[in-house]
Amino acid sequence: MKQIQIPESYSAVVLDSFKGAENLRIELRPVPELNPNEVLVKVAASPINPSDLAFLEGHYDSKKRPPVVPGFEGSGTVLATGKSMMARNLLGKRVACLSQDTGDGVWAEYMVTTAKLALPLHRSVSLEQGAMSVVNPLTAISFLEIARKGGHKTVVQTAAASTLGRMFSRLCQTEGIRVINIVRHKSHVELLNKQGAEIVLNSSESEFQQKLSDVCHQYGSRLAFDAVAGPLSHQLIEAMPPRSKVTVYGALSHELVMANPGQLIFQNKAIDGFWLTESLAKKNLLQFLKIWRRTQKLLLKELKSDIRIKYPLKEVKTAIQDYQKQMTGGKVLLVMQKNQMI
Repeated sequence: MKQIQIPESYSAVVLDSFKGAENLRIELRPVPELNPNEVLVKVAASPINPSDLAFLEGHYDSKKRPPVVPGFEGSGTVLATGKSMMARNLLGKRVACLSQDTGDGVWAEYMVTTAKLALPLHRSVSLEQGAMSVVNPLTAISFLEIARKGGHKTVVQTAAASTLGRMFSRLCQTEGIRVINIVRHKSHVELLNKQGAEIVLNSSESEFQQKLSDVCHQYGSRLAFDAVAGPLSHQLIEAMPPRSKVTVYGALSHELVMANPGQLIFQNKAIDGFWLTESLAKKNLLQFLKIWRRTQKLLLKELKSDIRIKYPLKEVKTAIQDYQKQMTGGKVLLVMQKNQMI
C-alpha cells in the first residue's frame, strides 16, 4: 500500500454536556497513538440516528462521558493500524465502523476503534451506504430472526415509516412474513403503500385502536416491535391476542412504557426490550460474520437506506435540527471535510 501521510490533528464534533445539540462544537484534536488491536479510520460519512439524539440528551445507556465525540456508526478507510494481525489485515480497506464502548465516536474526520468494530465492506457497497450498514440493517435482520424463531407469520411494528421500519417491511415481504405497519401521518400511509405494504394503520385516526385490535386478531399477530413506547405500548398490548409480546427497542415518545397489569397477569402478555449491542455480543465470530455477509448482499435492495440530504461536519447542528423536524423520507448524512470549524 502506498505510504499515506497521517495528519497531526483533525476536526471533530465534541459534546460538552448531555443537554442536546446546542452543546456541540467543533475542535481540532490530536491523532492518538494506537493500541495493538486498534485502527485509525479516515471517516467518509456518518448518519444521524435516533440513538444519536438519545445520546446527546443523556438518555442512552452508555459509559461515555463528556467531553466526547458523538456518533455510533459510519464508514471510511483504514489508514493506520496497531501491531496485532487482526488490525494489520484491515490496512487500506474500506470499512463500516462503530465507536467503542468508551471514548470518542464517529462524528469526526478521523476516528479510532478496535479491529473487531471495523467491518470490511464489499466492493459493491458504497461508502455512503456503508455508513448506514450496521445499526438499522442488523436490527432489521435481528427482528426477522426473532420472528422466525418464534414461528410468527404476522408481526406488528411502530414507526413503520422510518428508515428501519421501511427496511424491515421490505425484508419481511421477501421472507413471506406479514407486517402490520403503524404510522402517525396520512403521508406516511401513502409512503408505505407505494412501497407495497399490505397493512398500514394511522395511529392518529380516531378508530385506530379498534382497527389495530381487529387486524391483530384476524391474523393472530402476537409479536410487536415498538420504537415509540409511552401510550402506544399500552395500545399494542391491549390490541393483541393472549400470549402476545411487545418488544420495545426505542423511546421516540420520550415517555414511560405503559401497560394494563390485567393484560399481563390474566392474558399472559409480556413486554421486553431489544438492544442491538447486547444482541450482537451474544453471537460468536462465525455467527456474526454470517449475518454481516448476508447484510451486505441485501444493502442494494431490501436493506438499502435512502439519503434525504447531506451536511458537512461544520453544519452538524443544522443537520440535527433538520433530522428532528423530519425523521422519515431518508437519512440525514454527515460527510467529512477538512478543517471545518463552527
